Amino acid sequence: MERDSQTPVRDLRISYDLGVLTADMLAADPIEQFGDWFAQTLESQILEPNAMVVSTVGVDSQGNVRPASRTVLLKDFSQAGFSFFTNLESAKSADIAANPNVTLLFPWYELHRQVIISGRAELVPRDQVADYFASRPRQSQMGAWASRQSTRLENRETLDAQFAECELRFAAVPVIPVPEFWGGWQVSPHRIEFWQGRESRLHDRFVYELQQDSTWQHERLSP
Repeated sequence: MERDSQTPVRDLRISYDLGVLTADMLAADPIEQFGDWFAQTLESQILEPNAMVVSTVGVDSQGNVRPASRTVLLKDFSQAGFSFFTNLESAKSADIAANPNVTLLFPWYELHRQVIISGRAELVPRDQVADYFASRPRQSQMGAWASRQSTRLENRETLDAQFAECELRFAAVPVIPVPEFWGGWQVSPHRIEFWQGRESRLHDRFVYELQQDSTWQHERLSP
């Protein structure tokens, strides 16, 4: 649907009417429920179904405690947790190293859905990091070597030059090794919320909470 470019921001709205979520539709386990929704997301062919917003809390250069968010790609999920890979010297990794409590948000706008996962992040074992790194396209592998993520960059030409240096460095190397400064984080959840948009902003929200006996309990929340 085309939108009038002159429409005030406050008047931009749509009606959420693509589905419902009731207690009897939920799996007993939230990882299973996430798997069901993720499979539906894949079938819908929306853009980047595994894109998620990772939110952390860190300290800025002035010593102030501040939250930060960025979009990364989910690369695995299981009962053990939700995993993504990144530069271990990046701002988000520094935040996580100092405070491992993070939140993941899956914004599946086209389906009028979102999932919010809160948990504790731990490093992915190096053998699993190596296995995933080997599966990446060769250009992406060199990109991991070329970019010192989150550090100041003078200009684009500098980044391109660093990548060109990596192309020369690894030209005769059949298997590019994993950089020591590159790895993964796995978030073990203790709270998972499923949100389904509904008409009149009376959305369906259910939250699962991990109990001390390692079982999950869920309840409906007001929208």
